[in-house]
Amino acid sequence: MMKEVAKMTKLFILFVVLSILNVILNTVKAIVTVKGGKLGAALINGITFFVYTYVIIFTNCELNMHLKAVVTGVVNIIGVYVVKLIEEKARKDKLWKVEMTIPTVHTEEVDRRLAKVPHSYITISDKHTLFNFYCATQKESAMVKEIGTRYNAKFFVAESKVL
Repeated sequence: MMKEVAKMTKLFILFVVLSILNVILNTVKAIVTVKGGKLGAALINGITFFVYTYVIIFTNCELNMHLKAVVTGVVNIIGVYVVKLIEEKARKDKLWKVEMTIPTVHTEEVDRRLAKVPHSYITISDKHTLFNFYCATQKESAMVKEIGTRYNAKFFVAESKVL
């Protein structure tokens, strides 16, 4: 009886570890396939299917089907969340040019409130002023969006590209 419990415990632990690895690899694969190059996508795809072969074998093991289903669901929720969180933290800030048109009557206030974000502006008419903001961080982008929205701004946003 003790040997059977020990065997099932080892089987369960191995299933959980393989499931976690499978979810992490598949999430990374999805990201690399979209954002990465050919070699990176090919490598992660090969590794993912290598591990997946073992997951399939363990999915057919003698563990309770409902237990395997719960583990699979929980591992997917946690694994995808963790990988996406790491991806967010690793994302480098990019320079964004935000063109924002606001009613001219609010020009001085917007200029003052967003003085910390590099910008220039041109008064186009009695009705409209065009601001050009150069946002180097996500925080600056969020500030420009928040303040601009308060003043019914119209936005045009472009990401900087390497020439």
